[in-house]
Amino acid sequence: MKILMVLTSHGQLGQTGEKTGLWLEELAAPYYLFKNAGADVTFASPAGGQVPIDPSSEQPDKQTEATRRFRADADAMQALARTEKVADLDPEVFDAVFYAGGHGPLWDLADNDDSRRLIETFYARGKPVAAVCHGTAALRRARGPFGLPLVRGKDVTGFSNSEERAAGLAEKVPFLVEDVLKEAGGIYSKAADWQPHVVASGNLITGQNPASSVGAAKAVLQQLKQQSTRAA
Repeated sequence: MKILMVLTSHGQLGQTGEKTGLWLEELAAPYYLFKNAGADVTFASPAGGQVPIDPSSEQPDKQTEATRRFRADADAMQALARTEKVADLDPEVFDAVFYAGGHGPLWDLADNDDSRRLIETFYARGKPVAAVCHGTAALRRARGPFGLPLVRGKDVTGFSNSEERAAGLAEKVPFLVEDVLKEAGGIYSKAADWQPHVVASGNLITGQNPASSVGAAKAVLQQLKQQSTRAA
């Protein structure tokens, strides 16, 4: 079982001069769920190499058992510093793809053609395509059968407008995730701010916020288990 985790390479919050990047919990918690299930996990990003971590996700009150474990895991930290380039990857090698969030994806993954083609190939092959929080921005340009938006007519979620406003960043981001998912024809749903919410529509799995990263990862593993059982 091989799982690809796609992360942002973008570390600047627009023109504000503030730093952003990957939200560490959204990588760390799914990563260990996948590893504990016996998966071979590969990290990738648009630029390859070191992935920027959002400083806000490293604040003491944002730490979890998974983030502390990740920070102390030399192999994991080395992998994060040496991510593969998305453009160099062969999707046929992997069984599923998982997009972690943080605000960085709004700038680089939302309009990245290599990432878009990766998503479209995974989806067309029936492999799980999962994204959580702002990672769902990577679905923005993806197309499904007949050239229609991939999310059109599908149950989806992602970081909500109310959560973006509560974070004080609604005026600093290039677009709001909830809005673009709806504009693309997605059937958007959400839970209360900061509460876990995961939806699956076929092999498309989305999570609303950092609290949803574990649920999204579990949904990926469940789909892979079901596919393995059917193939047996």
